Amino acid sequence: MKITLERVNDNFHFELKNERGHLVNVDSRPEFGGNDMGASPMELVLMGVAGCSAIDMISILKKQRQEITSFKAEVEGERVQVGEAKPFKDIHVVFYLEGAINEEKAARAAQLSFEKYCSVSKTLEPTATIHYKVVLNGVELA
Repeated sequence: MKITLERVNDNFHFELKNERGHLVNVDSRPEFGGNDMGASPMELVLMGVAGCSAIDMISILKKQRQEITSFKAEVEGERVQVGEAKPFKDIHVVFYLEGAINEEKAARAAQLSFEKYCSVSKTLEPTATIHYKVVLNGVELA
């Protein structure tokens, strides 16, 4: 896996490209000297958690022939000061699923993603605690 980065302006706007040519813009907010022309690197980390676990869950539920009509997630990260850096300490994920989906299968898909499959979450595990919940058809699962 390889990513290339190219500076776009005189501040902190960068264009990143993967080996398949997909582009992502990264920047900093104006209060930190940027122009807000893309997501911050830490926002990309949270996006990675959301995307990785979503792929896992949808894959698992499709194999179980569950009918997903809507899938959304919200991810929030709490950071802590460690020297000059501010890594994530806690990450909270809420999945919103709709469709003809068995409750136990939805809960199990989330559990399997975070405990077994999601490489992004596994990468963050040594430094951040990931909390998650599933809301299925408007009802939060236990």
